[in-house]
Amino acid sequence: MTATMASPGGDEAARVAGELFALVYREARLIDEKRWDEWTAMYAEEAFYWVPLTHDQPDGENHTSIAYEDKLLLKLRIERLRSPRAYSQQPPSRCTHVLQQPELEIADPGAGRWVTRAAFVYVEARAEEQFLLAGSVRHTWVRRDGHWQILLKRVDLINCDAALPSIQLFP
Repeated sequence: MTATMASPGGDEAARVAGELFALVYREARLIDEKRWDEWTAMYAEEAFYWVPLTHDQPDGENHTSIAYEDKLLLKLRIERLRSPRAYSQQPPSRCTHVLQQPELEIADPGAGRWVTRAAFVYVEARAEEQFLLAGSVRHTWVRRDGHWQILLKRVDLINCDAALPSIQLFP
């Protein structure tokens, strides 16, 4: 079921959509500001962060991906980013996300599944080097104990099949 604001229960869908859209923006801002503990707290324990290697890739488990990381791997990457011994972070990388207004692609309260989508431009810089990535991001959300959590973040890069630079942070 794809949610529209004119569908039955449209007021509820609009309320949920507003909450989720605010969280999409918050998640990007937390990455930009390197507020890693708050960022990882947005993820469910069984969550995955996925950047497919090809367009229309069906899953990250059975196919090679640019990134397919569970919450533990995300935390390990952050630990490396924080380390004063991480040569790739001397000087530290910085990034910014520019997001299009998110959309609610799927609203299925019965299954406990909501999916948002937003187009983005991502810039990452370190010292004199800077690169730009663009694409769309989909978040699959679940509500647990009164809080929204990310179950899956899928980042579809428009040039995923190109030779990419070393991405240090999180598009």
